[in-house]
Amino acid sequence: MSNKDQALSEIEYEALANLRYRIRKFRQFSGRAAEKLGLTRQQHQALLVIKGLGVGGRMSLSGLADKLFLSTAQAAELTASLQEAGLVSVVAKQKRRPTVMLTAQAEGLLRRLTSAHLYEIREMAPELMQALRMLQDHRRMEVAAWMQ
Repeated sequence: MSNKDQALSEIEYEALANLRYRIRKFRQFSGRAAEKLGLTRQQHQALLVIKGLGVGGRMSLSGLADKLFLSTAQAAELTASLQEAGLVSVVAKQKRRPTVMLTAQAEGLLRRLTSAHLYEIREMAPELMQALRMLQDHRRMEVAAWMQ
């Protein structure tokens, strides 16, 4: 391995470690914010997925499972816990897949959490963007060196 390759690896390791640190920092903030409002991290993620990626404020159970990287059975358990907490309702029409909808209570919690999350992301954005730029710029330099 040449010195050039070692320098490349050091820069990439540093940039990737920095990016991963920033992501972990945000996840820690997110989890704590959810817990302060009585939600688990997974419950918060589910509410956000339903609100942000559902069609017309509804999401199928299989769609929820897919977006959260869960099995359908795990998504059903999560949905049941949300339903018990009064945060979602499940609508199952004849011959159709059950859909999950947020309640007004969930909408209120989600508004509070999302507002705090957007603020935190905007505060972290310069650091995140710098870490991403380091990885991107280094990749461009690598491609340019290869083309010479």
